[in-house]
Amino acid sequence: MGVVSNKIDRENLKPGDHIYSWSVAYAYSHHGIYVDEGNVIHFTRGEGQEIGTGTGLDHVIGSSLPQHPLDNPCPICSDQSKSDGVISSCIDCFLSRGDHLYRYEYGVERTVFLAKADGGTCTLVSFSSKLANSPEQVIHRAIYFLRKGFGDYDVIKNNSEDFALCCKTGLEVIPSVSVGQSGQAASFQAAACAGVALSASLALARSSPLGSVVAGVAGLAASYGTYCVHRYFNDIGVRADVKEVVLEEEN
Repeated sequence: MGVVSNKIDRENLKPGDHIYSWSVAYAYSHHGIYVDEGNVIHFTRGEGQEIGTGTGLDHVIGSSLPQHPLDNPCPICSDQSKSDGVISSCIDCFLSRGDHLYRYEYGVERTVFLAKADGGTCTLVSFSSKLANSPEQVIHRAIYFLRKGFGDYDVIKNNSEDFALCCKTGLEVIPSVSVGQSGQAASFQAAACAGVALSASLALARSSPLGSVVAGVAGLAASYGTYCVHRYFNDIGVRADVKEVVLEEEN
């Protein structure tokens, strides 16, 4: 899968932007909130800690960790390779395992959302510029989670995209659900369901006199349709199991 049109240059970043880096090698994106002066707050899993999915995703999450040679740590951030949870990094460290920088898209049309095969690049939910979701409030949430934490990292239920979406919208998925609000996690699960649909369709179509032709067309149509449906209904702008996040402010 490849990321599409929302690439952004550093000089065009604005405080409160939801940004992400894309790693071609890992086919995985890492998300954060741009604060100012090259500073990004993001949510990550420490190097060497167990991910626990039992899948290839366990090898992907390392792409989110700032990478510098041990004998040449970042002069701004020092060595963050073992950092865990919500951390603050310079833009270079945030991008150190990614190939490009992108701005996450909010309030996209349904047709645009479905046309983008990649998860983790956009959402149907509209971002309001009202006070509750002003850049200042977005950054306030990010700094709050930097102090207080954002729970335990989970690649499916609570990852860097979940963190950035929560900071940007003030919404979070109700605990105990199987998938968080991350479009990337929803895509992984949608792809798995699409694989099941493809296998079932191929098995059924092989009994047709047209054999492999019907199998190929029917299988691809069923699998892509299943993939799109799962992505759509797991988007934070559609699902009903979301609530406003409440920050327990210090007195």
